Amino acid sequence: MVTILNTVQPDTARPRHPEKANRPDTPVLRKPEWIRVRAPGSPVYAETKQIVRENGLVTVCEEAGCPNIGECWTQKHATMMIMGDTCTRACSFCNVKTGLPEPLDADEPERVANAVEKLGLRHVVITSVDRDDLADGGAQHFVEVIEAIRRRSPGTTIEILTPDFLRKEGALEKVVAAKPDVFNHNLETVPRLYLNIRPGARYFHSLRLLQRVKELDPTIFTKSGIMVGLGETREEVLQVMDDMRSASIDFLTIGQYLQPTRKHAAIDRFVTPEEFKSYERIARTKGFLLVSASPLTRSSYHADEGFARLRAARNASLPQG
Repeated sequence: MVTILNTVQPDTARPRHPEKANRPDTPVLRKPEWIRVRAPGSPVYAETKQIVRENGLVTVCEEAGCPNIGECWTQKHATMMIMGDTCTRACSFCNVKTGLPEPLDADEPERVANAVEKLGLRHVVITSVDRDDLADGGAQHFVEVIEAIRRRSPGTTIEILTPDFLRKEGALEKVVAAKPDVFNHNLETVPRLYLNIRPGARYFHSLRLLQRVKELDPTIFTKSGIMVGLGETREEVLQVMDDMRSASIDFLTIGQYLQPTRKHAAIDRFVTPEEFKSYERIARTKGFLLVSASPLTRSSYHADEGFARLRAARNASLPQG
């Protein structure tokens, strides 16, 4: 289902995507059977939603219109989105609101930590909007969230999905020093499509960001993902895999792009489950510790299980003796 209206928050005078308002409508393709999901509605889903609301938190699950929200929230898995609900960038694939964000909320780290504790999470994923308006891109806020979770839930492993910290000197080093268990930053698509799909970012900067994480702390798992169905070729996807391996990225995710509204980038095609399986097989031969490739794969989908498998794969790869 393509979201035509904003169902995340009440309509206001300010449109959710002002930069897209005057774009021509893009065509909407009918979804194949393999991409359909059930509407959420379980009691545990409602409980998760209540905990998120009580702590005044934003989740990427809602803001980005993730198709897996029903399944994940039923398992008490929610990806917290820190630093507000408004992004300073305007990627053509993304449903997160764009504009000038509010100032950072100093109480947010403790509220996130409280929600993590109440949900009893073994593994939590923390992401954010882009905050190009901040001198450090929000790096210190990531650090404070990580530290707050560690104080309240020392047994919880922490995965962060960060912005690219473009032109934010010292920001990456600050976040890596906080020692998250997994550092995720998505390349999103192939280099040729960046100008249209991710115009505020730079492919090789994002790649170098992930490589730099490994240089700073080899014990941190690195992770990145791309969407397919945007017009990329198979050869381009395989080249991205090679680029990622050259940057020592551990975990690759590949999922189907789903168009949030008619004003967003159009879907070029629906990639078949068989093609996803082929991508997964090839990626494994290239040396990734873990690969998740399916139509509904998203960056934080089954992240707790993914972390356990990552750790097991690393242990298995170490010399025995």
